[in-house]
Amino acid sequence: MTNTAPPNQLWFLDSLVTIRVSTSDGQDGISILEHFVPYGSSPPLHFHRTEDEVFSVLEGEFRVRLQDQEHRFRAGDVRFIPKGTPHTYRVESSQGGRCLAITVGGEFERFVRTVIRPAERPELPPPAGPPSADAIQALKATAAKFGIEFVGPPLQ
Repeated sequence: MTNTAPPNQLWFLDSLVTIRVSTSDGQDGISILEHFVPYGSSPPLHFHRTEDEVFSVLEGEFRVRLQDQEHRFRAGDVRFIPKGTPHTYRVESSQGGRCLAITVGGEFERFVRTVIRPAERPELPPPAGPPSADAIQALKATAAKFGIEFVGPPLQ
């Protein structure tokens, strides 16, 4: 099969990630990753030890948990998430959602690059089903190497 996706598009778990700005592009280490995420997708509740994050919704509706509070985010909503703040989201729009994750320092981008595979096409990866317990443990261990700690389950 011929790869039709640009080289900056990657399959990250169940999402399509486009690297808009790589930490290696400049001297300040800013990284801008665009995520196209399917309906119902939710990463585990987690926090970043070394990086603040700016989360910006481009399309769709996201239910976002920040510490113990939930919010609804829609296109145009932006939230600064200080390092150490537990957070996650769930895509609530049936067509999926698009968001930006903006960080400085490169740890999150390096984590994503460690667990990705090149996108074969500029669309979501084929559904893989729920991850096994071993896959979850491996992802948790990899995340920890990049200053990301899982502290709870995904949103249901």
